Amino acid sequence: MTRSDVPGRQPYVAGVVAALVGFTSSFAVVLAGLRAVGASGPEAASGLLVLCVAQAVGMIVLSWRYRMPLTLAWSTPGAAMLAGAAATDGGWPAAVGAFAVTGLLIVATAAWPALGGIVARIPAPVAHAMLAGVLLPLCLEPVRGLAASPWMVAPIVVTWLVLLRLAPRWAVPAAFAVTMAVVALWLAQNGDSLDGPLLPHLVWTAPSLEWQAVVGIALPLYVVTMAAQNVPGVAVMASYGFTVPWRATMATTGVGTLLGASAGGHAINLAAITAALAAGPEAGPDPRRRWLAAHTAGWAYLVIALLSTALATVVAAAPRGVVEAAAGLALVGTLGASLHAAMSATVRREPAVITFVVAASGVTVAGIGAAFWALVAGVAAHLVLRFPRPGPATSPSRTPAR
Repeated sequence: MTRSDVPGRQPYVAGVVAALVGFTSSFAVVLAGLRAVGASGPEAASGLLVLCVAQAVGMIVLSWRYRMPLTLAWSTPGAAMLAGAAATDGGWPAAVGAFAVTGLLIVATAAWPALGGIVARIPAPVAHAMLAGVLLPLCLEPVRGLAASPWMVAPIVVTWLVLLRLAPRWAVPAAFAVTMAVVALWLAQNGDSLDGPLLPHLVWTAPSLEWQAVVGIALPLYVVTMAAQNVPGVAVMASYGFTVPWRATMATTGVGTLLGASAGGHAINLAAITAALAAGPEAGPDPRRRWLAAHTAGWAYLVIALLSTALATVVAAAPRGVVEAAAGLALVGTLGASLHAAMSATVRREPAVITFVVAASGVTVAGIGAAFWALVAGVAAHLVLRFPRPGPATSPSRTPAR
């Protein structure tokens, strides 16, 4: 029996693993998303830091209050959506304002469950197709990176592929570890120094409200966070016998998003993938003690937060395409799941295909990004195609009344 197999230690080990896997598997995606909507290097590092702290505090409070393995995460699909978005009118302050609006919408979902019902009325294939469309550009980065810098990107891809076969959970963290080693070697060879903060440092931005940012960033970010994170997170918890306190969780994540917006945090939500690490058997044989896994994950994230700024500075110094390739590899599994869910309809797949194509196009119309227009196009196609075609007129029945 190994030390991690001792029943008393399992929840704590599972919590640390959940935090490490959750952070390393997607922090570069978060940084890419924040930079895409106008954040400077220090502002993006601040956003990563405040997201770590917000979800850590939320996990510690919720798991202690409800004695459940309630694991939180930042919205990785939301960050991927930001990475494919164009800078809006108003720049970074407008994006920060959109993050605050997203937090308000999540809080409103806690107070008014009918709002969540409205999101649930969006056809699931359309929502998944939108997510797949915004993920596609990032998932193409490993291909572009291999073509542009094969000697730097190939070790990352090979590491990911080998670990995907031998230890799937650690494939993405190992790929990011190799990425950091490649970047460090490149910096040493080129004599470059890191230009940015290494110690935790928050950069506050006064939010501004621009209608293009609210429509093009806040609404799609809210929809993708609810549909791709919160709803699946509830399902994952239910599969292990836990009933999520919906209102409390939405209120906590909404307030956390709202408070963290001015420091650059885009959104936090109920975890879906890492939730299984804290709620499943790996966190111990006794479900009543698994809340300790989420509690430990919260404290582990506070420790990770101390290192997040330095990691963000290293990523900012990396040559173009290297970190983006690692981020794309991290999203391959999510892209596959989204495409599968989008094409799950047995009839009328056209709305999902239309949604995917529009989202992947990256077009900006009236200052509003492709994610919003993809939802509009997909829902409109669904409404048009849901009704049967009118058939030939039929004569009134001549059957006598009885």
